[in-house]
Amino acid sequence: MAKVTRGILVEYGLSLPPLLLSFEFNPETITRSRQISVQNGDLPSNRGGYSFTTPFDTARAAQGVTMEAEKFTANILLDATDRMDNGNPIAATFGVQPEIDTLRSMVEPKVQGPAGLNVLSSLGAGGERALFHREHPSVLLFFWGHYLLPVFLTSISIEEKAHLSSLIPIRAEAALGMQVIESANLFYDVEKIRQLVSSTLHLADEVGTAVAGVI
Repeated sequence: MAKVTRGILVEYGLSLPPLLLSFEFNPETITRSRQISVQNGDLPSNRGGYSFTTPFDTARAAQGVTMEAEKFTANILLDATDRMDNGNPIAATFGVQPEIDTLRSMVEPKVQGPAGLNVLSSLGAGGERALFHREHPSVLLFFWGHYLLPVFLTSISIEEKAHLSSLIPIRAEAALGMQVIESANLFYDVEKIRQLVSSTLHLADEVGTAVAGVI
């Protein structure tokens, strides 16, 4: 039987309620996407087209680019049956309802109060108070295998699969939509370094393969 990997979503900050969710995460597919908008060069120096002959000339092919943050979607599994079999009283009473409510809290907007405490806007703390800032999404850290990404949770879709006689869900699948926070922060900086190292390893492997083929 394949070993099940676990993922973790945790809010980066002081939050009421505290937000942390671990879950089974061996997805068959993960969809990652990003888009860029290229502004073609239209300066007088580019008359006659955007041709280039050397790597030093490639900037002439376009005069600007706008890049959207990377987005990805994945399905996760929430299952209380093992914990119920092991005698966990919370799982036996509430199933996966606490996990579902944690996801709901993660996607709801927050307001920031005294001492930097983030509070759900729906709790009525989002009024016109001098100590509160405008609503904002939770900054979450997504631990996934060798990844550690700062993200916003932009969408959730939950399908409850099994229930107790009380209609408490004990098994559910959740489709999560996330957007990577590509700003100046430690977690994204580390991810870019990881990406650079990985790309370098790929180049070394490609060159090694080509050389071996020649020899």
